[in-house]
Amino acid sequence: MEMVAEKQAVSRIYALIMSAPKIVYRSFPQQAYQALLAEGVHPVLARIYAARGIVAKAQLAGELSGLAACDRLKNATRMAQILANAIAAKKRLLIIADYDADGATACAVGLRALREFGATVDYLVPNRFEYGYGLTPEIVRLAAQTKRPDILITVDNGIASVEGVAEAAGLGIETLITDHHLPGSTLPQAASIVNPNQPDCGFPSKNLAGVGVMFYVMLALRAELRLRGAFAAKPEPNLSTLLDLVALGTVADVVTLDDNNRILVSQGLKRIRAGKACAGVQALFRAAGRDARRASTYDLGFMLGPRLNAAGRLSDMALGISCLLTDDTIRAEEIARQLDALNRERREIEQDMREAALAALEKMEFRESYSVCLYDPGWHQGVIGILASRIKDRLHRPVIAFARGNDGEIKGSGRAIKGLHLRDALDLVTKRHPGLILKFGGHAAAAGLTLYEKDFESFARIFEETVQTLLTPADLEQVIEIDGALEAQELHIEFARLLEHEIWGQGFPAPLFDDAFTVENQRVVGEKHLKLKLRKADRVLEAMLFQRADPLPDRIRAVFRLTVNEYNGLQTLQLNIEHWTPAP
Repeated sequence: MEMVAEKQAVSRIYALIMSAPKIVYRSFPQQAYQALLAEGVHPVLARIYAARGIVAKAQLAGELSGLAACDRLKNATRMAQILANAIAAKKRLLIIADYDADGATACAVGLRALREFGATVDYLVPNRFEYGYGLTPEIVRLAAQTKRPDILITVDNGIASVEGVAEAAGLGIETLITDHHLPGSTLPQAASIVNPNQPDCGFPSKNLAGVGVMFYVMLALRAELRLRGAFAAKPEPNLSTLLDLVALGTVADVVTLDDNNRILVSQGLKRIRAGKACAGVQALFRAAGRDARRASTYDLGFMLGPRLNAAGRLSDMALGISCLLTDDTIRAEEIARQLDALNRERREIEQDMREAALAALEKMEFRESYSVCLYDPGWHQGVIGILASRIKDRLHRPVIAFARGNDGEIKGSGRAIKGLHLRDALDLVTKRHPGLILKFGGHAAAAGLTLYEKDFESFARIFEETVQTLLTPADLEQVIEIDGALEAQELHIEFARLLEHEIWGQGFPAPLFDDAFTVENQRVVGEKHLKLKLRKADRVLEAMLFQRADPLPDRIRAVFRLTVNEYNGLQTLQLNIEHWTPAP
């Protein structure tokens, strides 16, 4: 009954604010398409890649030699020198991690590499419910009391920690910042900052995740130690062994997969498929019921990432970091099972929150709305980001969901649609209404903020006014970009396997195709999904329509993904339908 009620609520909300999505065929430069064909790229893939900015097969090689050099990342060499000096002086290093998958993998990369280099290093990850995000003065004091570090190293945070860095300096602790978030108008007075998005950084990939930044710093440190002769009497550490962690954090953080990031992810997936991932990553695959030999970006982003994130959302990300640090297979399995249980709990909490959000949305008027702000004092702080993302996907509006914090504050997590830079929008609110937002930070697509509970209604109104100045009605129209139709010989499991092996993700989306089909058979499975048999000419194809139990008409035009379904060891071709309309 609850599922039926939720579906009915969604239908009513769609009727209020949304027309049918606009289907648009991706255009592609003919010159790039022809060049890729001439280099032997599969014709359909040549069309897909050309539409995503690929102009030469070399961009698809995914070789480490194609990575941008670490000395192009501003301050990477300087930070490497500071770290090399610290290792030589046996100083105590302490990594301050973020509590998401990017922060956890960045922390694990730093710890594993620094320990190989002979450093004395530990880590501390803030509990999001007590300390919030980043290097706060409170976390600095906790670190000083419990860990007594000489140097703090932030991963996936710190670029906005002006007060935290000042607190550390006052306690005689040096701070090194590695981050990828957008900087504010004032940078912390740290000993060194490595962030591709800081002013005057000429690094070509501005889309590095936090784990990517840390990996690059470790590359620079190895180069510095090599110059100092540190490996004359011992083997040089092979940092490529960390690429499974780099790939996981990069995909899970939903950063744009530009050429550089796709190399990092490609190399990480190669290690995972070859059985060379760390014990924790292998255990997470098993806990998710996925075959690591066929590892894909889908596995990293939708299966492993959520399980790792569940630790930071509901418990303590130290659990997730421990999973990535252990080399004990039995210990890794035990932690992975705990993370899987936390993820199931997270899904249940999310379901309850989504129902409450839908009930609230039904009472609101959306015909002229450009944004959605939601607050429920009973919501879980660790899950509001997922909730905002789910509602954003359904309504195609920027969404900020809030949960109660401490001392009269509420914490918000927002997700934006294409056309709105969310962090810039919040910055604009702050400039126009000083004091309304207590603190904020993030990216174009996602951001977090804190304000007083009493100011929620004012913020929601002001944010709506601000968004209306930044978006047009056309931006609110949901657009589905597709890659055309497939010939009969391409509706085959071998082509599906070829697609599955490629590197897809944010900014480099997996292809969507469309075609008209006759619905030969349909039945409900799992109480909420449709399992279909679709006919195209003389071919009958298996298909799935998830989160839909109402029967389809006899003829449909479907937008679909080509996938490989595995059941009882048997692999078959399956079409996963993303959108459909009746067809004549």
